[in-house]
Amino acid sequence: MYEIMFLWVIGFIWILFASIQDLKSREVANWVNFSLIIFALGFRFFYCLFSETSFNFFYQGLIGLGIFFILGNLFYYSRIFAGGDAKLMIALGAILPFSGYFLINLRIFIVFLIVFLFIGSFYGLFWGFALSIKNFKNFTKEFSRQFKKNKLIIYLLSCLGICLVIFGFINPLLMAFGVLFFLLPYFYFYAKAIEEVCMIKEVRVNKLTEGDWLYKNIKVGKRLIKANWDGLSQKDIQLIKKKYKQIKIKQGIPFVPVFLISFLILIYLWFFVDFVFYLF
Repeated sequence: MYEIMFLWVIGFIWILFASIQDLKSREVANWVNFSLIIFALGFRFFYCLFSETSFNFFYQGLIGLGIFFILGNLFYYSRIFAGGDAKLMIALGAILPFSGYFLINLRIFIVFLIVFLFIGSFYGLFWGFALSIKNFKNFTKEFSRQFKKNKLIIYLLSCLGICLVIFGFINPLLMAFGVLFFLLPYFYFYAKAIEEVCMIKEVRVNKLTEGDWLYKNIKVGKRLIKANWDGLSQKDIQLIKKKYKQIKIKQGIPFVPVFLISFLILIYLWFFVDFVFYLF
């Protein structure tokens, strides 16, 4: 049990540091994520070596790393995570296998993901609400502009939603879909308005870092630097510095604290509400 508690301490310290870094600078350094993998797997390996037990404790860490490598990339390429978030998710795969048995670890992974998605949803709503209140005047103008610009789509989806709700008295599933279709465009343009008003920032080019997201495509000579999900490379930044003094970038919300909260809740569940790991 002590070896698991040591992993918890490592995980907590690293995620806490990453959370502070994310809140301060909106990025997590690569060395934080990669060093967590090295420390976690290194500890697992040497624990097995010197305790003269089987290497299953180490192998479970490798399996967890492999599973979370797939999950991290899945979240990244589906544009749910930024690069730093995806790398931290991958690194957690080396920490989360608390057991020497794969099936138990699989349950731990499932519980963690459910907790993570639940906390992440409320966290995102909280940040969105706080930002809209902070920039209320500009937000209402932008939301009104988004509504007028896309009112045909909103009306069509709202009508479809109302029709499905009516038919939902026959089939409850249709009612659920109806409510979803009715609310979806409002949530989407609410998020879009927050992004336009609160997430766009003009910065000096000497403050740019690798991975920053451009707000719009920019041209340097004959080369077009695109505003894509991968963000700016070092080569892009060097080119931009030759022509521009300031550019607009898009910032995301600092999402790493969700990892910290979810990790602490998982440990609490493991100690005090362990039956949840046997519901699957």
